[in-house]
Amino acid sequence: MGDINTEIWTEKYRPTKFEEMVGQEDIVKRVKSLANSMNIPHLLFAGPAGVGKSTLALIVVRELFGTSWKENYLELNASDERGIDVIRQKVKDFARTKAISKIPFKVIFLDEADALTNEAQNALRRTMENYTSNCRFIMSCNYSSKIIDPIQSRCAVFRFRLLEKKDIEKIVKRIIENEKLQIDGKAIEALFEASEGDCRRVINLLQTTSSISNILTPELINIIVPSAKPSDIKVILEYALSGDFINSKEKLLEIMLRESISGADVIKAIQKEIWNLSIEPELKVKLTERTGEIEFRITEGADEFIQLEALLASFVMAGRGK
Repeated sequence: MGDINTEIWTEKYRPTKFEEMVGQEDIVKRVKSLANSMNIPHLLFAGPAGVGKSTLALIVVRELFGTSWKENYLELNASDERGIDVIRQKVKDFARTKAISKIPFKVIFLDEADALTNEAQNALRRTMENYTSNCRFIMSCNYSSKIIDPIQSRCAVFRFRLLEKKDIEKIVKRIIENEKLQIDGKAIEALFEASEGDCRRVINLLQTTSSISNILTPELINIIVPSAKPSDIKVILEYALSGDFINSKEKLLEIMLRESISGADVIKAIQKEIWNLSIEPELKVKLTERTGEIEFRITEGADEFIQLEALLASFVMAGRGK
């Protein structure tokens, strides 16, 4: 049985070679050819969390420098160290010194670079200009639109996508085999649904569930990852569309309290279930737009239940043709 206290599976199963990467085949192929030439431009990896951006950056560095990679590599998490002083001090001091290897440059990896302030990004742009001969930058971000254009124009930009089910299945089967666990196809499906293509989340879920039992079932995974069942969400929406606001609201409260589900997760479930309702396509579009507005309000800090009640009120009015 897995032990979540003694070993972190995310690091244990992190690929160390290009051939071990799962998914992102086109990106891996192009980045590998750059690394094999022993020279890389500045790189910008953009995409969702848990799809291999940081892992690919580490593989590139190891491919370039071999056993001396740690001496020629600086990693900073820009969401923790996001101000201009970090760029002026840590980054600049590291960038101005020469590499200790046959490769003529060192590598700085800036994780979550979209968290850098505009002032820090402008300072980084100047550092990239001044120390190109000594240093290459690899940056990862969730939203490339938050990176200023002068930095994007200096980088080769690679856009990562969420992993597909077949990719998640490969990862799960490798871990199951190594850890001597048992799993069936429905449990793999449940893992994929819960992870939404995030490899890191899949590995963490496997580690957590394996600490409870060697036999992984959909029921066990659903206990670890509380989520709103589509059938429950459908009942809530059907109550609302029929004009029964009270029962709709009470059912929503019951599900949120019973399953410990956040408002953001309920919104996602509602957004998916709208398209399974027996209503006009035009109405589905309007309700989807309203769902997006409520999701934004919740993200900005509004009370979850009040906002969800307002959304149900919209369904009630839609059911009445208003």
